Amino acid sequence: MNVLLGTVLILVAAVGTVVVVLRDPLRQALAVSLFGILLGIYFFSVQAIDVALSEIVVGAVALPLMILLALAKIRGGVQ
Repeated sequence: MNVLLGTVLILVAAVGTVVVVLRDPLRQALAVSLFGILLGIYFFSVQAIDVALSEIVVGAVALPLMILLALAKIRGGVQ
């Protein structure tokens, strides 16, 4: 179990760094979605099931969707 937690934490740190380093907002939104999924997996592995489900819904679906809609609105894609 410790190997799983260590691996997931390393992946979370790596993807978090990728989110910060990326300059394109579209790619950042996709990386934020992956970051939310990895955090959900981490919470699931430490048996915080309710937090994991909330993180997956908010961090992997709702937040990237809001970012993508805002980008589309700024670029003139959504009326």
